[in-house]
Amino acid sequence: MRIMLLAFLLGFSPVPSEAGQDPKIPVTGCADADLAAFDETMLKFLADNQVPGASLAIAKDGKLVYARGFGHADPQLGLPVEPHMRFRIASISKPITAVMILRLIEMGLLKLDDNPFAVLKIMLPADADPRLQKITIRHLLQHTGGWDHKKSFDPMFRSAFIAKEQQVQSPAKPIDIIHFMTNRRLDFEPGERYAYSNFGYSLLGRVIEKVTGQSYEAAVQKHVFDPIGIKHAQLGETLATAKNEVRYFDEKSRKAKAVLGPDRGKPAPLPYGAWCLEAMDSHGGWIASAPGLVRFASAFDHPERCKVVNADSIKIMFARPAGLPGYDEEGMPRDLYYGCGWQVHRKGDAAKFNAWHAGALAGTSTELVRRSDGVCWAVLFNTRRNAKNQELNELIAPHLQQAVNQVKRWPVRNLFD
Repeated sequence: MRIMLLAFLLGFSPVPSEAGQDPKIPVTGCADADLAAFDETMLKFLADNQVPGASLAIAKDGKLVYARGFGHADPQLGLPVEPHMRFRIASISKPITAVMILRLIEMGLLKLDDNPFAVLKIMLPADADPRLQKITIRHLLQHTGGWDHKKSFDPMFRSAFIAKEQQVQSPAKPIDIIHFMTNRRLDFEPGERYAYSNFGYSLLGRVIEKVTGQSYEAAVQKHVFDPIGIKHAQLGETLATAKNEVRYFDEKSRKAKAVLGPDRGKPAPLPYGAWCLEAMDSHGGWIASAPGLVRFASAFDHPERCKVVNADSIKIMFARPAGLPGYDEEGMPRDLYYGCGWQVHRKGDAAKFNAWHAGALAGTSTELVRRSDGVCWAVLFNTRRNAKNQELNELIAPHLQQAVNQVKRWPVRNLFD
């Protein structure tokens, strides 16, 4: 009754479903007629793409104005997705890691031009690629360190193979993967170009642990999440589901050899054993809610009031990289580039820009967007692709952008409160 009264006073009503809604797709959270376009968009998207469940949260000018769950967190149990439920966010973990690194630089514990292997006090092999010593923290943040999984491979998904090569127990731990990679040549000169690298962000996680003396998770909680009130994010586990975490489903129910657990070596569902989530901590291991993610992304809306990093760090975070990663062959600034932990769309030297990051693993597809008009949204799915093998985060983004543009009146409430 208290919740119903509060909802009435705020001008919206918590209803389990709306007129015309597909009864097979449950909806949770509070409805608002002014934001009905988001409900319509999500319901149609789930129906058209046969998605089990999703969560969508939207902030406007730093205020949480929308948080709803769609579909099922676990269809077999008939459990609907609630707005506060947590999903594997995959590579949206990277902006979190980047912010932590920038915080350490502010604290004087690290420099952008430090070499990560020197920070970690890792002695490189005598015949190591000499370019490894040229890699900097900045290169890792901007995916310009010299590793290109399209030319070679992504070591973060080769844990069983690397464990065998390093003669350690499978799955290989991040430090085992680092030692393995110091024996391989880079794919290009550090800083020369952009190439997305999960391994680079795994290195950053180990740097965080080294300079703080804490686990990666504990350091991020203390220095990034606690200052802005995020209490329910944590690192996920490959074979276990945490409290208020959804179940994950591969769109084709595929299996692969398990790399860990009691069924190691036997066929396992792709989201539960085919790769090691624990080893992906700093590049793809977090679980979080959609409201929690928009709280994180909105923290940088007003740099002078940010509680995590200062205005100079925020400027670095979204700045265009030097050289070809940020400029074309004629020296003209690229409109699209990767800053420190974020994809950025900026016209020339314009002050306003859009930034985002997507994430995807088997059983997971996510998107976090910061628009220049003060709108921030996070959408999380508990499967990765539709039956046509299309990535859900790529498919939903233009529809949600269109729904944002249709809003004529934004609520004044703040669900963060």
